[in-house]
Amino acid sequence: MNAPAAPINAALRIALVGNPNCGKTALFNQLTGSRQKVANYAGATVERKEGRLLAPSGRALQLLDLPGAYSFDATSPDEAITRDICHGRYPGEAVPDLIVCVADATNLRLHLRFVLEVQRLGIPMVLALNMMDAARKRGIAIDVDGLQRRLGLPVIGTVAVHRGGTDALVAALDRQALPPPPVALPESADLHAAVRDILAATVTMPTRTGRIDDALDRIALHPLFGLAILAVLMFLIFQAVFSWAAPLQDGIETGVAALGAWVSGALPDGVLRSLLRDGVFAGLGSVLVFLPQILILFLFILVLEESGYLPRAAFLLDRLMFKAGLTGRAFIPLLSSFACAIPGIMATRSIQDPRDRLTTILVAPLMTCSARLPVYTLLIAAFIPQRAVWGVFNLQGLVLFGLYFAGVGSALLVASVMKRLRRDQSEHALLMELPSYRLPSPRDVFIGLKERAVIFLKRVGGIILTLIVLLWVLASFPAPPPDAALPAIDYSLAGRIGHFMQPLFAPIGFNWQICIALIPGLAAREVAVSALGTVYAMSGSDDTVATQLGPVIAQQWPMATALALLAWYVFAPQCLSTLAIIRRETNSWKTVAIAAGYLFALAYAASFLTFRIASALS
Repeated sequence: MNAPAAPINAALRIALVGNPNCGKTALFNQLTGSRQKVANYAGATVERKEGRLLAPSGRALQLLDLPGAYSFDATSPDEAITRDICHGRYPGEAVPDLIVCVADATNLRLHLRFVLEVQRLGIPMVLALNMMDAARKRGIAIDVDGLQRRLGLPVIGTVAVHRGGTDALVAALDRQALPPPPVALPESADLHAAVRDILAATVTMPTRTGRIDDALDRIALHPLFGLAILAVLMFLIFQAVFSWAAPLQDGIETGVAALGAWVSGALPDGVLRSLLRDGVFAGLGSVLVFLPQILILFLFILVLEESGYLPRAAFLLDRLMFKAGLTGRAFIPLLSSFACAIPGIMATRSIQDPRDRLTTILVAPLMTCSARLPVYTLLIAAFIPQRAVWGVFNLQGLVLFGLYFAGVGSALLVASVMKRLRRDQSEHALLMELPSYRLPSPRDVFIGLKERAVIFLKRVGGIILTLIVLLWVLASFPAPPPDAALPAIDYSLAGRIGHFMQPLFAPIGFNWQICIALIPGLAAREVAVSALGTVYAMSGSDDTVATQLGPVIAQQWPMATALALLAWYVFAPQCLSTLAIIRRETNSWKTVAIAAGYLFALAYAASFLTFRIASALS
């Protein structure tokens, strides 16, 4: 694959490769900023990130952020895609013109082996030594010139999390000619021996790991104190979701109410006024108000991920998760499922054992995804008093924490049952790299939050708006008879569907309005809140239902019904996108049927018990 040097032009394709936790994505974010597009590779569910770099000369360069890989001897779909693209074997993806191989300067013992593998491709290549500031702080001395001579390729230091930390790399990419293809080691050479020789000649390591990392790990990885710290962190996150979001939610509520009142007042009675007031504002308004809480949850997840703490949490929980039939590697996919089960299920590709991967896929929907958050916060705010517990904790935050804990506990219980049902119960050791601690980059956290906000708003403006309009049509037609004694929605198609479903859900305390909301909730769980807003707006409630849905249901529902609905959403399987991704990842309709069946059974049983117990105690 050796190729002569070629002039750089606007069509130059540059691929970023490297081990996981090398700072490659942070480097990609720094280089491309907001000029990114995210999709999936054709025929696979692995994320594809491509961006544009505008160099100082005015030249536009295309950058592709390939999935992290430890070796081209792929053991996961992520590594397989990186291998196939670099070797020119992936359909629809051209071989990169230039490879930027990113390595963690504080851990070259691990990362250089992959650098030598990439060298063997014979593609023009640049080595970016990332986290050079952290290496200097640890007293790690790297002879960059000597390393460059040894490897036979350009070696450039970078600090991806600092502004200006990539200037030297950008200057190298902006040159008029590509670097010559590197001279690779012979195929028979021992890569580990080669790495040892290179390190001995070019790197001085005062200690094997940083003193700060060691000091922090003595606490964070302690079998007792470490678990306590993790529990406190999770607890504080859910307290913050309620406490910090309140002022922002009040602002959104006020804005939506004012806009809705202005639009309603400006239009005469008729179909358009009803659509905007009872459909758009009553539906979308009741969902938009939860955006601050979702972003606060993502803020904590991104900060923990950027800091290097999440792999340590996986290490801490490995013993507990193994007893439940999972592996420590399942922690990060399950934590990702708190945002959405879809990326969580996709992240199970890092689990090599197929039994552990299948178990993780089946229990991932039990994690409390952000789409459940609007339902939880609506019901908690309406039925749980806002008061302090022990003078410190918010009661509503405690209930939310309990619901998240119920999801985690249920996942561990289900995984434990699956472990006992399967034949092979052999142990598998957890082997994973613990990256260095680092301060999260505000830029990367901001980009991550912006991506989540855009995804949420697109759902609000796309699928949720479409479903709201469809529900409004079903709730508006046909018109009631002239002698109608009930609200018009009772005579509509939506009303008839709700009344038809009610006998099935009456034993768990659901009324026909909730039954209607469950149907669009199949597409996205948060749509259930907007559906309730639309249903109650068209049932004769006043114009403020878009921002006052909570007080409306608090007046009309018994406490037992609200608690039963909360229990339903701890287990509810009603997310078609999640079931579709299970089908895609497992290539098995049987697995989809098992997932949907057991989740529905758990949801119904939990709601039934909750409703009956709450009714008996009230």
